[in-house]
Amino acid sequence: MEHGSGIDGLMMKKKLVSITIPCYNEEAALQVIYPAIVEAMEPLEEKYEFELLLVNDGSKDGTLKQMKALAEQDSRVKYFSFSRNFGKEAAIYAGLSNAKGDYVVMMDADMQDPPALLPEMITKLETGEWDCVATRRVTRTGEGAIRSFGARMFYKIIRKMTNINIADGARDYQMMTRQMVDSVLALTEYNRFSKGIFEWVGYRKTWLEFENVERAAGETKWSFWKLVLYSLEGIINFSSFPLTVSSYLGFIMTLISFVAIIFIIVRKLMFGDPVDGWASTVCIVTFVGGIQLFCMGIMGQYMAKMYSEVKNRPRYIIQETNGEDVIYNK
Repeated sequence: MEHGSGIDGLMMKKKLVSITIPCYNEEAALQVIYPAIVEAMEPLEEKYEFELLLVNDGSKDGTLKQMKALAEQDSRVKYFSFSRNFGKEAAIYAGLSNAKGDYVVMMDADMQDPPALLPEMITKLETGEWDCVATRRVTRTGEGAIRSFGARMFYKIIRKMTNINIADGARDYQMMTRQMVDSVLALTEYNRFSKGIFEWVGYRKTWLEFENVERAAGETKWSFWKLVLYSLEGIINFSSFPLTVSSYLGFIMTLISFVAIIFIIVRKLMFGDPVDGWASTVCIVTFVGGIQLFCMGIMGQYMAKMYSEVKNRPRYIIQETNGEDVIYNK
């Protein structure tokens, strides 16, 4: 009888779902998203356990205090507090590194990634047809026109300039199998662009589409300029196309200069015209100098990435946590 009970207990072992949330100044949002996650996962408790990993990315408000309060009332909540602000990519990496689940999901704290989709994500992974269930917004209601246009253009540009296909409106919100998570963590570069990495590792992916949801609390941490820099980061991390452009520009400018020299010599020999026009000369020199500096800047960006990789500094440092077997820096 005891032996049979042991077998039954083994057969009924629940799968663990790890939910990791990077947080920066999300004190108010945590009070909203936590009950929403609990409500979404409650119908699945017979078959699944879940852990909630909250990564505090050097917040300046009461985010850490709120994390500790949630951890005291719910043992499934684990918090990881950085020694300073390392950025969202580092927070995502820390969450994935410390997640122990059979399925691992990432989401933002602001409720723009609806927790209500979690049961459907699990259902799709359980079919065995997919290794990842990702989400994308099909509308951008409530978002500024310039911001929306910029986002759409970014996805078009990065698809043309790289060998990765990031869907328009793709979110970081996705659930992955353990195998896919391990593959993502195997890519140990310091300069990370998670949207690109998730596509680069491959695996079978399906998409869930949803309408845009406005923040439940707090303010966005992503200004237009920060989004532009983040976009450039993604392009540089996954494409050498900017270097190709600089090479083409150099070749074209050299060709134009050679043709101009031939033209001036022929004009002087045939017509005896003096070469005048110092203003146009200054403009040309300035233009060529600008092209050179532009190309040098592109090369400098790639060299800067190489420099940060060679230093091999940790991507994050965890100062405080209630977790066990924690990877404190990586």
